[in-house]
Amino acid sequence: MMKDAIYGGVNAAVLTPMRADLSVDLDRMAGHSRWLLANGCNGLGILGTTGEANSLGVSERIAVMQGLVERGIPAAKLMPGTGTTAITDTVALTRTAIELGCPGVLVLPPFFYKNPSEDGLFAYFSEVIERTEGRAKLYLYHFPAQSAVPITVPLIARLMKSFPGVVKGVKDSSGDFANTKSYVDHFAKDGFEVFCGDDGALQRLLQAGGAGCITAAANVGCAVSAQVYRGWDQEAGTQAQQTLAQIRSAVTSAALIPGLKALVARNTGDDAWLNMRPPHLKLSDEAARALYSTFDACGVTLAKAA
Repeated sequence: MMKDAIYGGVNAAVLTPMRADLSVDLDRMAGHSRWLLANGCNGLGILGTTGEANSLGVSERIAVMQGLVERGIPAAKLMPGTGTTAITDTVALTRTAIELGCPGVLVLPPFFYKNPSEDGLFAYFSEVIERTEGRAKLYLYHFPAQSAVPITVPLIARLMKSFPGVVKGVKDSSGDFANTKSYVDHFAKDGFEVFCGDDGALQRLLQAGGAGCITAAANVGCAVSAQVYRGWDQEAGTQAQQTLAQIRSAVTSAALIPGLKALVARNTGDDAWLNMRPPHLKLSDEAARALYSTFDACGVTLAKAA
């Protein structure tokens, strides 16, 4: 396990609650963030895929960052997603994160144009780093199933050489552990933090020298994730990992964002959690019942919100 990683440990890919008119509900989001930090999370990956970030405008994303800090969520615990297809928007979001005191940001590649060259991607990330004076640690977001633009080992090597100490890590949401481990093997010795997006890979990644996870399932499974992180080299951690893999399987048995919101709504008794922006739609009653049954079979009881 990597020691002294800035975001080492369990990071939730935080859900974004919304009101009936589909505006962001910052009070609920802050409450959920406090619950996550109290129940096993070391950090909070806000404005990512699970947080419906690409359904939010730039001004809305800025308001989320500012609103959480104003509501007492420590900026030092936040890793905002700031990657967009427009360099100027990515810079504006990254500058906001810097001004608030967030140590780093998670940056998608420019994902609209497919099959970009390595030179083109290098130029994009270089512009973002230079226009933000290298003041934020950049964590690259490898999610080829969604972005169709992979983050390769040669690209990372090139960025790290040109911007030492700035390009600090990667979140691998490919689900391909061989790829995740390749990042560790090439770069962990230089302090590069590797995070998995697959809860099922957490213990293996820690054993290989990775830093932790940034995952959707942590919205409901963070207490178990924390047991894996603490016991990564012990039998207790292995047992917890088996439960965590079951949780991952359960939450992915339904549409991920609607399913997670349904589970949080059930745990909080707050149906406002069922609001989300299209194209995501709330689960049907039948799908929700099936999800609850599958999740409950994991044997996990969630702590109630304060």
